[in-house]
Amino acid sequence: MAVNRVPVLKRCRSLGLDPVYLGYDKKSTRELKRSSRKMSDYAIQLREKQKAKFIYGVLEKPFRNYYKKADRMPGMTGPNLMTMLESRIDNVIFRMGLARTRREARQIVDHKHVLVNGKCVNIPSYLVKAGDVIEIKEKVKGFQRYKDIVEVTGGRVVPEWIEYDPEAMKGTIKQLPTREMIDVPVDEVQIVELYSK
Repeated sequence: MAVNRVPVLKRCRSLGLDPVYLGYDKKSTRELKRSSRKMSDYAIQLREKQKAKFIYGVLEKPFRNYYKKADRMPGMTGPNLMTMLESRIDNVIFRMGLARTRREARQIVDHKHVLVNGKCVNIPSYLVKAGDVIEIKEKVKGFQRYKDIVEVTGGRVVPEWIEYDPEAMKGTIKQLPTREMIDVPVDEVQIVELYSK
């Protein structure tokens, strides 16, 4: 299985991303040396794609598959793609505040700590649907790990498309998110232009 081992702050710096979007509250003190040359259209499009892949922790092949699927869906491809990425189970766990970062959320799903509608799900790319109930398994709720996570993420704002009960560590998907509800700094139009060449 391919694993992304790129240092997070270094990658954020190169993409011009704020680490907050990944759940990290650290800031890099180093300055990135920018060349004075103007970026080509292709470079801008590639950078937007790399940003989306990095934020959601998706590698190239699955990302391309998401694009193809979004292209076949009714409506606009760009917003469809963002909705699909946002409705991945690892992202939903992160959004609910049950993980400090998306990487940690992915690990929690991998370790079979997550139930969707009462069934165990251990595939981070599982796409949730409206009405799905997501919760942490009863036997792991008392773990120190989750107490620490909830303490750190307590002030995090849960998006309006998720109804979350922090006491029960349980959330319900009220609806799939629209592009306006997704606060990720990615220009999906550039990604669509890149893939449609």
